[in-house]
Amino acid sequence: MKNWFQALQRGVKYRVTRGGFLFILAVTLIGAAAVASANNLLFLVVATMLSVLLVSGLVSRLGLAGLELDFALPEHISAGPTVAATLAVRNVKLWMPSFSVNVSGLADEAGATAPPILTSAVYFPIIPGRTTLEETVELRFSRRGAHRQNSFTFSTRFPFGFLEKTAAVSLRRDVVVYPSLEPKPGFEQLLNDINGDLEAHYRGRGHEFYRIRAYEPLESARYVDWKATAHTGDLQVREFAREQERAVEIYLDCDVAPGAEPWFEEAIDCCAFLVWRLSQQGAGIRFQTQEFQIRVPEESNVYTILKYLALVCPLRGKALEPPIDEQSFQIVFSSDPSGIEAAGWTPARLLRPGDSALGMDS
Repeated sequence: MKNWFQALQRGVKYRVTRGGFLFILAVTLIGAAAVASANNLLFLVVATMLSVLLVSGLVSRLGLAGLELDFALPEHISAGPTVAATLAVRNVKLWMPSFSVNVSGLADEAGATAPPILTSAVYFPIIPGRTTLEETVELRFSRRGAHRQNSFTFSTRFPFGFLEKTAAVSLRRDVVVYPSLEPKPGFEQLLNDINGDLEAHYRGRGHEFYRIRAYEPLESARYVDWKATAHTGDLQVREFAREQERAVEIYLDCDVAPGAEPWFEEAIDCCAFLVWRLSQQGAGIRFQTQEFQIRVPEESNVYTILKYLALVCPLRGKALEPPIDEQSFQIVFSSDPSGIEAAGWTPARLLRPGDSALGMDS
């Protein structure tokens, strides 16, 4: 009962509809005619019309009172694409139903320019008392991070459509949204280049025969296949498949140079994209920053890295850490490459502001 009265006291905004303007105009004209003519019948008509307005306001206000909202969300959510969720609206009133209720989203708390997470309004013709109705909806989160409060509205024009009443409601729940995993311009090409570099980096390691190929400068002569060399007339070598899975070491430098914050967000999206796609390809990943490091899949799954990327913020004055495995294929995201060589990341593939793979101009 206490919750019901709190809901009744919820702030409600009013908007007069076109039908409401016409009705008020009619009340004004009939009222003026009643005063001018002193006709009691006209006074009765005006009184009836005003009572209709009062009853309409009270009924619609009671209809919005006692409504609660909840969502059943997927376990893993990334920024950008829409996700299917279950919206549940519960009417806590004992017997009184709510009629003609629309549920809409409000702008994200990050700012008025951010779109609401509910992509389209949901309409409920009637919500009986002590009843919960569910509807499948599409949600879209425009940014990564922790969404602790999401705002929605209940609105109705019941019973006569003269006024549209809107009540705001906030859903207080911690929702962690991963960075966007969708490829941005340059991401797919970067992934293809990395796959090619990975194959070259790990080529020939192991003991299982893989193929015969042309000799490359500075390779050891012990792998030369003399029979194939005599057959072709050019030096040919035996190549062996590696024994271990490909290991990619990714370092995200959180010590962001002043003015490079927009690039840092692009770097996070690119890092999340690479982590996700490389893990799907079966590559082992060693992910590291100044305050975090983990190996996938040995220590955890890829969602641990994505959750960290969802919440990470720029750091100041934190020097780069050295690589965990100097033999691994290394990728470094840094806005200040001056400390890369000193930290031992010299062979790494460096991605920095101005790199076309991140879609950022220098």
